[in-house]
Amino acid sequence: MHDTADKPASPPGAQSASALPIQRKLATILSADVAEFSRLMSEDEEQTLRVFRGHKKIFEALVANHNGRVFNTAGDAILAEFASAVEAVRCATDVQAALRTRNDKFPPNRQVRFRIGVNLGDVMIQGEDLLGDGVNLAARLQTAAEPGGVCISGSVHDQIRNKLSLTFQSLGERNYKNIPQPVRTFAIAESEAGAVLPAPKSESASKKKAAIWAVAGIVLIAGVGYGAYALHSRGKAENAPATSSVNQSAAVPIAPAPTSAPVAATPAAAQPTANAPASAAPAPASPKTDAAAAPAKQSASKSEEAATAGAAGAASAKHPRAGAHAGRFDGTYSGQVCYGKTPKLPNRCYLAEGTVSGNKLTGSWPFKGKEGDLTVTLTGDVTVSGDVTLTMYSDRADSSRVGSIHMTGAIRDGALTASGTFERGRPANLDWHIKP
Repeated sequence: MHDTADKPASPPGAQSASALPIQRKLATILSADVAEFSRLMSEDEEQTLRVFRGHKKIFEALVANHNGRVFNTAGDAILAEFASAVEAVRCATDVQAALRTRNDKFPPNRQVRFRIGVNLGDVMIQGEDLLGDGVNLAARLQTAAEPGGVCISGSVHDQIRNKLSLTFQSLGERNYKNIPQPVRTFAIAESEAGAVLPAPKSESASKKKAAIWAVAGIVLIAGVGYGAYALHSRGKAENAPATSSVNQSAAVPIAPAPTSAPVAATPAAAQPTANAPASAAPAPASPKTDAAAAPAKQSASKSEEAATAGAAGAASAKHPRAGAHAGRFDGTYSGQVCYGKTPKLPNRCYLAEGTVSGNKLTGSWPFKGKEGDLTVTLTGDVTVSGDVTLTMYSDRADSSRVGSIHMTGAIRDGALTASGTFERGRPANLDWHIKP
């Protein structure tokens, strides 16, 4: 027998931790982690860690400012809860705006950018931590966001769509790992301050684009096959008469001339044969005649090919966007760049221009602003379909940077349009047209 005399008695009604009822509540969960964190750490651990720590302090301060609470961190991940879906989304967009300003100090490949996902759901309480599908789904939504972007669930969208002046991009219903049901997913494309956030393309748009490219590929293959067949048939038709004549000449022997008449009086080609009437097809030209005609025929073909190539080259030069991607949108585009009105600054527009070469957009021009004489430098990328992402930097004469703006747009029918927002929220846009 075990001696239990000295053991304290359990208080009445006491229960073990495992027997306690599970507590639940409805909460808005914000999940964030750093894009390409492993690559950044492998390239420069100390610099990456310093930048991440600075970002994290700003992140935590903004969570507190929006009445939220950081309840878990692990490595580069941050989890926060909010009682309000509106405050959670406001916090997410403010975080991305603040961190973008800090990231602009670094080259693109060294920027520490967060992906953020926000979900409203039922969660379980475990001490200071929160658990359950409501938390897991926020983490999955974060993986759908672009670096520097924000994705939200349909439950969050339903709560905020009439309360915040945001621009949303529907990504449709998406399936996430270990989440049994498809989830309505939205990306925030523009914040209340007018800042443009990177947003992924919807699955339907991606599938539609893939289908278009597949059809285009089939049409291209069919066209190439038909062209090869047509060329083969044409060559076969051109060679058919000569081959037929040679075969007839070989198959029908010439009858000997009568002894009573001189052979020279009737050409061999005109004499009747034993098996054919006198009206049979004439004999082919002599080998000497064929040999003399061949160079002339080849010369005519080469002249025709050269004329065709010259015409195609002239058409390509006149319409550079009709060629392959390397020159599809090539040219110089010019027009207005406009900065929007702010409480301290009026609207302002001026003329500028840039050049598209292949998939690159570049430009540079002087600009006189309140900071003095500046140089604006433009760099950007152009996709096969004509979508454009660009950045404009304003620098002083000593190369110190005054400001920068990221813009997105497209080239359509010879017009290049794009819009974006400066770090402090001032909107800007450009409307350019290709020069003739």
